[in-house]
Order: sequence, then C-alpha cells, then structure tokens
Amino acid sequence: MENNLLDSGKYKRADRFSIQSSRRWIQIGFTLITLWIGVEFAIFVNQVAAGKIPAIERPPGVEAFLPISALISLKYWLTTGILNTIHPAAAVLLLIFMTMAIFLKKGFCSWVCPFGLLSEFLTGIHKKIFDRQLKLPLWLDYPLRSLKYLLLFFFLWAVLVQMNVVDLEKFIYSPYNRIADIKMLYFFTGMSAMTFWVLAILVGLSLAIPYFWCRYLCPYGALLGALSWLSPFKIQRDAVSCIDCEKCTRVCPSNIKVHSSGTVISDECHACMQCVDICPVKDTLYFALPVKRKILSRKAYALVIAGIFIGGILIARLTGFWQNSIPADEYIYHLQHMDDPEYYHNRGEVPDYDRSSFEGNRNRKK
Repeated sequence: MENNLLDSGKYKRADRFSIQSSRRWIQIGFTLITLWIGVEFAIFVNQVAAGKIPAIERPPGVEAFLPISALISLKYWLTTGILNTIHPAAAVLLLIFMTMAIFLKKGFCSWVCPFGLLSEFLTGIHKKIFDRQLKLPLWLDYPLRSLKYLLLFFFLWAVLVQMNVVDLEKFIYSPYNRIADIKMLYFFTGMSAMTFWVLAILVGLSLAIPYFWCRYLCPYGALLGALSWLSPFKIQRDAVSCIDCEKCTRVCPSNIKVHSSGTVISDECHACMQCVDICPVKDTLYFALPVKRKILSRKAYALVIAGIFIGGILIARLTGFWQNSIPADEYIYHLQHMDDPEYYHNRGEVPDYDRSSFEGNRNRKK
C-alpha cells in the first residue's frame, strides 16, 4: 500500500517551509523579547529604588505576568466601560491571548509562551533519558488535569462572582496593584528558600513527567483550553486516505489520539502542527474549518498568530492603552513605602488607603 501511495504522489515530499523549525524560532524570539523586557524592567526598578528618575521607559510587556490584575481590569471594563490605565497592557495582552485561543486553539502555548518552550526543552531531555515520552495512566492523568481547571475556577469565582464594582475599583487603584509588577520582580530576584525549592520541584516534575506544569497546573492554559472549544479551526483527519500508522498520536505532546479522531476537539490541543508535519500522506491531516474543508495552511497559521499579537499591541499603542499612567516620581514614592501595610493584600482584599496621598505628579522625599 505504501508503494502504491508513493507511486501515486500521495506521500509528502520534502517541504521547504519547515513549520516546526519556524515555530521553534518564533518561540525563541518571544522568549528573547521576554528576557529583554525583564532586563529593562529590572534597570527601571533599580533606578527608581535609588530615588532617581529612570533613564529608560518602563516596558509595558512586563504586565503579561499580571494575569489576576488583567482579569480584574477586564471585568471592570465590561462592567463600567472604563479600561483603567494602571496596568492597561495586562488587560490588552490577556485579550490578545484569549483571541488567539478562540480562533486558533491554544496556539499561544506552543507558539508564544516561554514556559511552553521550557517545557519542550525539558521534554527533550526526558526523551534522551528514557528514550521515549513517558505517560501517566489515565486513572491518574484525568484527575491531575482537573487541577488547573480548579485553580482557574477559584480565580474566576473570586473575581467575576465575588468582587463588585467597588471592590474592583478599590483593588485596581490600590497601592498594592500599582506596584504589583515590582513585587513580582522582587518575588524572583529575592526569592525565599521555599520559593526556590517549589520552583525546583516543578522543574523536576516537568523533567520526569513531560509538560507537567502546562498539562496539570497552569490556570492560564486552562482558560485558553476552555476558550479553544469555540475555535472554528481544528485539526481534521481524512479517514479515507489515513494509513493508520499512528505516527500523529505518537508525536502529539498532549497525548491526543489523533489517529482515531475525525476532528480533534480536545482542549489540550496546542495547534503545534507536529501531527500534521509527521503524517506521511499528503492532505490526510490539516488545520481547517469543519465545513467545506477551508484549510488554514501552516504558513498562514504562523502569519495569523503573529498578526493577532502585533496588531493587538499596535491598536493598544494607538489608543493610549499600552503604557501605564503612573509617573516616575510616584514610583519613587511607592518604592519608599512598599513595606507599609497598605501595600499588601489578602486574597484580593486590600486595606483602606488614601488615593489622593500618592496620586499626581510630585517629588516626595523622606
């Protein structure tokens, strides 16, 4: 049968456009951008902490690491029509990633997220150690996969259900939220022994069990996975031309049984296209609309996902919802007082504070 397919031209030929190498370069590019943003932000914070007006602008992209602030901002925006300018980039980036999921499955996880790249790197080491990708039994895999949805439910319940407009506004403009990005930086640069060992254990688990964080614990991935059910584009399989080699299933990082699916609807599908690339028979696996086989080519997918990301940021810049509105002298004030009680929170509840005491352009000195 394979010889007949080869003679008929139905087997794939070498493709100059290697989607996996291109995907990897896109991942590396986003990771390098993330690292550069981290370096810029560290320089900005160090200068502010020294009581100086910083020589560089605070990079708004750092707000990608503030998903709770982003979720609170989105609810406040939907409720009041006001998109606040404390951490506007956080809400914008969350909207961009959600848009990707709604139209392109969980492409954010396998094309953009630096943690996705780290997970793939650790999985590569895992395969070299064990000569294959170990999988947990289904009786253990399914309960563990529910953990990330339980975490997501906790955050959605706390923000979308329990917080009213007054609570939202109080949190958004609180001293804590104003420097949540700086507290996040200090969490990593001045991590405690407990934090270090928790991160080390997570890395170890991801090395022993491929994609442990992504598959079992990441609430961001859970949100995108839930939204990906709405995606009109999905991996489709032509059962007529399929030769049942099961290569697609073996290569799938999410352990989806692609070889037995007509349409891959799983919330774990990252649209990494590894199954499409490994399939030896031309046009047997493809990313498309289920109706009339409207195929989105691998090259077009890469362009669309980049276009959504770049376009969303460009719109935010043009409309003034990218850089925040906190002036440098206010940052200096906050850094001088960040150990005060009002700069903390308890499960989203912040202490009472005098908003007028730190808002506005001023140079305060102790």
